[in-house]
Amino acid sequence: MKMKTSRIFYPFLFLTPFFVLFLVFGLFPIFFSVFISFQTWKGMGEMRFVGLLNYSYLLFKDLYFWKTMRVTLWLLVFGSLTQHFIAIPCAIMLNNHLIRGRDIFKTAYFLPFITNTISIALIFNYVFGNNFGLLNFVLGTLGIERQDWLLDKNLIPPAIATVVNWRYIGWNTVIYIAGLQAIPVSLYESAEIDGATSVQKHINITLPLLLPIIFFAVTLSIIGGMQLFDEPFIMTEGYPSMGGTNNAGFTVAFYIMWQLQRAGRLGRGSAISWTLFLFVLCMILIYRKIIQHLEGSEDNE
Repeated sequence: MKMKTSRIFYPFLFLTPFFVLFLVFGLFPIFFSVFISFQTWKGMGEMRFVGLLNYSYLLFKDLYFWKTMRVTLWLLVFGSLTQHFIAIPCAIMLNNHLIRGRDIFKTAYFLPFITNTISIALIFNYVFGNNFGLLNFVLGTLGIERQDWLLDKNLIPPAIATVVNWRYIGWNTVIYIAGLQAIPVSLYESAEIDGATSVQKHINITLPLLLPIIFFAVTLSIIGGMQLFDEPFIMTEGYPSMGGTNNAGFTVAFYIMWQLQRAGRLGRGSAISWTLFLFVLCMILIYRKIIQHLEGSEDNE
């Protein structure tokens, strides 16, 4: 009886380190951030309960919150969601067995994703450099006036979006290739017998059957795009610049870190974090409803 009890007990004993680490470094910070979002606290000293004041302030009085939200949404659309319009055709092309060296192209596309974000941002700082940047050098050789890519408020967001696209297009391409390989080849062969063109096959077969993968990939892009921090932080020279000229690169995640580390307002920073979380959750739920509607339309047809 004792041996039987120990056999039941031992598996839980081995799982204990995971649960302890998860509670200490996972659940506790989450609940603690909720708690301090209702407080005024600088990380040291006494906390002061303020209720919903942090939330009402950022929604109705904060000059930067809605500005950072606009910047983040712009970068989400042109820096995260546009990737899929490039990644899907690339995946379709690389899924063609007639193309030689497909594995080389897959590796080349995927390399930016596994490269360190800070290294990528620093390299692109030289590409977009105002005086000795590669892009301005090319423009100069073509007789085009050089641009202040990282100083002009209208050019900072496109520069950041370019880096984000360059880094994640390959990641999404690999995801879509995996989805394409799950589609039966017989469907394409049947469509070809019926006289369908290549474009018609992809519109009527590929895209409908790829909807679950599209939902997965775009959801990751929404979550990642709304949390964009590294690229704007490095390319606009950190906290002192607050996103560069006219805060053109000041994303919500950047603003959260600025509140927590630069301003020392942990309560307000936590309130922004949870507001962002709810905003992203609503976006994903709406997007899920759209995908479900599209899948339902396809099933009815």
